[in-house]
Amino acid sequence: MTLDPTSWPASIDGLHILLAVIALLCLLLPYFRKRSRIPPSATGEAQRTHAPAPPQSLKQTTPESALQLLALLQQEARFIDFIQEDLAGFTDADIGAAARVVHGGGQRVLASYFSLIPVRQEQEQSRIRISAGFNPTEVRLTGNVVGDPPFNGTLMHRGWRAAEVKLPQLAPGHDVHILAPAEVEL
Repeated sequence: MTLDPTSWPASIDGLHILLAVIALLCLLLPYFRKRSRIPPSATGEAQRTHAPAPPQSLKQTTPESALQLLALLQQEARFIDFIQEDLAGFTDADIGAAARVVHGGGQRVLASYFSLIPVRQEQEQSRIRISAGFNPTEVRLTGNVVGDPPFNGTLMHRGWRAAEVKLPQLAPGHDVHILAPAEVEL
């Protein structure tokens, strides 16, 4: 196939301008969809999940509590040491022994500073019904999610809720960024 430049229009008429505008709009449509957050159902796309609507404004968090928890896990379970270690050269038995230390210490931290309860009371692997108006932060639907609630499914994991958090108070001037001090033996 060869292109003949003489067959191209010598001037731009209204039809060609209209075609150019339509082509440009088609190219920009996905961009404007993302920016205006048109829900998939409004655009004719199939709705795949029942996820919570995006928040209008995000709440700013501070790192102090997360750093404090990480320090507690390091202190009781040597968590950071374990995660930062390259395990490639260790045997499965060595890794298992280290995992027991991390597991036991992690359990102590959770038991000491958190009261944890299941989100759902039913037994795992039992059949449950999710009614309309369910809280999507409490229940995540997986698998073939189509249609509208109520849904019937198998409870794969009960979920966890923090009923109470009782982290220790921080002393004035305490640097929470120091998760574990360097140790120097004299």
